[in-house]
Amino acid sequence: MLQPPDIVEVAAAVITRPDGSFLLARRPQGKPYAGYWEFPGGKVKPDESLLHALRRELLEELGIQLQYAYPWITRTFTYPHATVRLYFYRVMEWHGEPHPREEQELSWQFANEVAVEPMLPANAPILRALDLPPVYAITNAMELGTKHSLTRIKHVLQEGLRLVQVREKAMTKEALHVFACEVVTLAHRYGAKVLINGDVHLCREAGADGIHFPSAQLMNLTALPDIGLCGASCHNAEELFQAEQLGVDFAVLAPVLPTLSHPESQTLGWRKFAALVRGCSLPVYALGGLRQEDLTTAWEHGAHGIAMMRGTT
Repeated sequence: MLQPPDIVEVAAAVITRPDGSFLLARRPQGKPYAGYWEFPGGKVKPDESLLHALRRELLEELGIQLQYAYPWITRTFTYPHATVRLYFYRVMEWHGEPHPREEQELSWQFANEVAVEPMLPANAPILRALDLPPVYAITNAMELGTKHSLTRIKHVLQEGLRLVQVREKAMTKEALHVFACEVVTLAHRYGAKVLINGDVHLCREAGADGIHFPSAQLMNLTALPDIGLCGASCHNAEELFQAEQLGVDFAVLAPVLPTLSHPESQTLGWRKFAALVRGCSLPVYALGGLRQEDLTTAWEHGAHGIAMMRGTT
């Protein structure tokens, strides 16, 4: 009987500068996959915590002292020589200037225009996740009024918003089509992307950049449509697992805190949110009663960012 391979635990660092660029390292000669680019990091020793391993590896490899890092996503990948489980951390603060201490090359890159190759296979999907912005806005036109909502959307796009979901359950089909087209036109003017909630046909008609599946629709899917970005709403471990199995680009987990629309609904709270996303292979946005000032708290609990309705649009 074949025994499952031992899994090599690896702590990996996404070292990010204020301009959004992150550090990649090229593996030196003598190592497996020499010449390939990867995120800095290394193996976790027996009885060593992930953060301790990350701190040790960054000092050994780059000569920097880790100050602050957020847990992010976890991916397992099988190479011919080993199966690795990579625990990615977003490193936001450190002391010292990174410099190669193990004969590797270093390069600062941007997610939407990576200029080095080849990427180590286990690291390549991380680039797509890094291209997702930290804030995901959800429209609220039926409460605000269409005209006011479009004005508000334009304002937050001007302030830097880059990802919007059109979600208007109470709109007529005709009104929703007009509104979706207006949002797409407006967002594309500012370089932002738009996802349509639940309607593949409308997504294509409006020229949107992808689709966002409600949880009930997610659980009935057997495959994703070929339609660009795919997001999914989740409320529990089962739905997160389904999102991972299907390979959506990101998930939204809710509700974290009480909301104005459902103040009596049971919430996850930050502790349960963190427990659910721990080990998740997808970037996960936190949703429910959140505002811009909650972003750091969300990062600290393993979120990619925050999704908001009333806090933005």
